[in-house]
Amino acid sequence: MSHHRTEGKTGTAIEAVLFDLDGTIVDTNELIIQSFLYCLQGIVPPEFGREHIIPIMGQTLLSQLQQFSGREQVDDLIAGYREYNFKHHDDMVSLFPGVLEVVPQLKQGGLKLGIVTTKMRLTTERALKLLGLYEYMDTIVTLDDVEHAKPHPEPVQKALRALGVAPDRAIMVGDSTVDIGSALAAGAFAVGVSWSLKGEAPLREAGAHRIIHDMRELLRLSGLEG
Repeated sequence: MSHHRTEGKTGTAIEAVLFDLDGTIVDTNELIIQSFLYCLQGIVPPEFGREHIIPIMGQTLLSQLQQFSGREQVDDLIAGYREYNFKHHDDMVSLFPGVLEVVPQLKQGGLKLGIVTTKMRLTTERALKLLGLYEYMDTIVTLDDVEHAKPHPEPVQKALRALGVAPDRAIMVGDSTVDIGSALAAGAFAVGVSWSLKGEAPLREAGAHRIIHDMRELLRLSGLEG
């Protein structure tokens, strides 16, 4: 199975594809927004809404809740967020179009696959198992596994070390500027998704090498299709 060694559109032979989870391959957008609105009731002004939440999606939950509440100590808010999130998780999450078609093809083409997320391991594995993606992943790097979250290079570096793949032979796919930042800092090929709630512009400004509009574009980028 050496056909995946052809150079893709990245200019080098790709050996691994890493994915952010939320907003990239798993559509948890509405679940996240509603979890925030639930736990911040009475803490934020009544006009606080999705347009305040979307710009900083992708950061850690701790950092987001500190910014939204203006408080340093947010343990109670994290508990409220998780309560709502766990309760509604299975009803509110789904895969973005093309994910379940493309991920197995990447795997069959001989690529190594991984998840690099700022979520905790428990909810990461829950979503992957629920949606049938868990078995395809060769490594999973969550917030629990790193000292520094994205945009620091550590999460992407840790995944690549686990896979034994050099950064310039890896693609990192994400919907947030922190995904692009972590990929670039680690030396990987940074791909943004056009279905990001933030829109394409922030991803381009963050330095994404490519924006994809369809999951199937990853097959060409990684050299599986001409």
